[in-house]
Amino acid sequence: MSGSAFGYRPLAGALAVAADAGVLVPEFRLAPEHPFPAALEDILVVYQWMLETGVPASQITVVGDSSGGSITLSLLNTLKQQQMPMPGGAVLFSPGAIDPTCSTLRDQPGDGKSPPVSVAQLRQFIQLYLAGHPLDDPLVSPLHADLSGLPPLLVQVGTGDIVVEDAHRLVDHARAHGVDAQLELYPIATHAFQIFWSFLPEAADALARAGQFARDIRTGAESAAG
Repeated sequence: MSGSAFGYRPLAGALAVAADAGVLVPEFRLAPEHPFPAALEDILVVYQWMLETGVPASQITVVGDSSGGSITLSLLNTLKQQQMPMPGGAVLFSPGAIDPTCSTLRDQPGDGKSPPVSVAQLRQFIQLYLAGHPLDDPLVSPLHADLSGLPPLLVQVGTGDIVVEDAHRLVDHARAHGVDAQLELYPIATHAFQIFWSFLPEAADALARAGQFARDIRTGAESAAG
């Protein structure tokens, strides 16, 4: 519902340095004017274009923050359904909307400076994005999906983040389906804190670890191909 490729240029650039790789940032169509599955269709087109230009799928790491984490999982499950090549891995920064019902979310106290987004607001955002689409569709609710066959996942979230419990549920669900899923917790309450990498030590560390994860994916794929 908000954001732009332009706005993510600093984070994408820092991630490119950390991963020692090129980064492609898609320009999503936004809800409510363009509800589901518009964003999923957009990222699928971008992924297909990368494959058509000769980028090996096994060397690609897909990264999404907040609701982008949910869209990343939608992409992976769509690739699985369509029997398309999977990326080598995926990184989820503070993944949001993992459970569209928000059943486990609880409002967090504010710090007096910037009030947190309420659970009621999150539900409203999700309703506008889905526009009546069933909440239990595995494509929008990964906790209802068979995640077997998905590539390795790295999930990073703050221990005080409103979505931390859903992050735990996602990793447990993925591991139950045989996915190599890692969960990294940071002692911070800020949602999608990685975007503050330039001055927040925890964010800088998280970005470095995400970059190393992507490097390992790429070098592992190169070794297998060579």
